[in-house]
Order: sequence, then structure tokens, then C-alpha cells
Amino acid sequence: MRIEPVFLFDLDGTLVDSVYQHVLAWKEALDAEGIELSIWRIHRKIGMSGGLFTNQLLREAGPDISQERIDRLRQGHAEAYRRQPCRVRPLPGARELLSFLTDAGIRWAIATSGRMETAAVNLASLGVDPEQTPVVTRDQVKYAKPDPDLFLAAAARLNAPIETAVVVGDSIWDMLAATRCRALGVGLLSGGYGLDELQQSGAIRVYEDPADLLAHIDEVGGRR
Repeated sequence: MRIEPVFLFDLDGTLVDSVYQHVLAWKEALDAEGIELSIWRIHRKIGMSGGLFTNQLLREAGPDISQERIDRLRQGHAEAYRRQPCRVRPLPGARELLSFLTDAGIRWAIATSGRMETAAVNLASLGVDPEQTPVVTRDQVKYAKPDPDLFLAAAARLNAPIETAVVVGDSIWDMLAATRCRALGVGLLSGGYGLDELQQSGAIRVYEDPADLLAHIDEVGGRR
């Protein structure tokens, strides 16, 4: 008996070319709080949960910080990100990949560490309606990546065992979360992480972007 896979997609850097927009939005929020942090350090944290992201950034920056200030940082990031929707575009092949899976009868969902306040910009660029497509955001789970909660919730939305899931993501945090919930991790280079980093974090295959994954979809069980 053939086990039908389901696909669980990260959003930023996986389906949408938005990683560096997030980096610059975080930089703007940090600058507004007088916290100096290099852009490359911010990039290395994109993909994990916002709370863990903020804690790690501030640990590297060094200051003692109140919860009120953390809340201002998160809000500042969200506001800065929402000001640049025209710069957010689907990655090459993203729409075609989702259409292929839909036409092939292969179920899929989106699981993002972003809250809906920023994810809505990305979903709109993809033409994905969260009322009609299973979408799990940070607002809906207790912990986000590298914890597996987002992917477990997405698999549950599809009524599928997590062991049948192919998790597609661009960051080491996606791959770590996939490994922790016994899903198969497939990495994409479109978010800025390297081949070795993704493989060492658990990726069984690594492709350049959604278009490259679509061209090799049979390698990870995506057949008509």
C-alpha cells in the first residue's frame, strides 16, 4: 500500500522572497530602540519563533531589557515589515509548485513562525487565502521553531500522521523542527542558509528554490 505524503511548507524564504525584508524590518526596530546589531547576526535568527528570536538577539546585543521593550521591538518589526508589501514576491516556482500539488491531489499546508500580522502580506503575494488553505501561524501554537509544534499542528489540520509529512523549509530551524517530529526535511537555499548547514540540521534533500524542487518533485514522493 502506497503511503501518500503531505507537504508542509515554511513561508518566508521558502515560498516567498521575504527573508531580507524581515531582516531590514528587525534592523529598523532595533535601531529605534538604540540597540546596535549587525545585519548578518539578525539574518542567522530568521525562521525561529519571534520570542526566541528576540531573546537571542538581545543576548548577543547585551542589554538588560524589559518585557515592555521586547513588545515594542516585535510591534516595530511588524509595522516596518507591513510597509513594504510591494517588495515581497513569491519565489520562482512557488505558485506553480502549489498548483502542481493541488492538481495532483497531494495535500499541503503552510506553517510559519510569523504571526498573522506579517504572514498576511506573504499569503497575499502568493494568492493564498487562509480561509480556504490550512495555514498555521505563531499565534496558534505554544512554541514555534525550532520546536515542532507548528508542523504537528499543520499535519493535524490535514488529518495526516506527521511521519508522512515532507517539511519544506529554508532554515536550519525548519530542519531541526522537522527532525524533532519525525518528518522528512527538505531544504531550500532560497533563504540564505548553505547546503552543508541544512544537511547537518537534518535535510534529506536540498534544492535551490521552489522551481528546482518542482523539477525534482518525484525525488521526495510528489507524483501524480
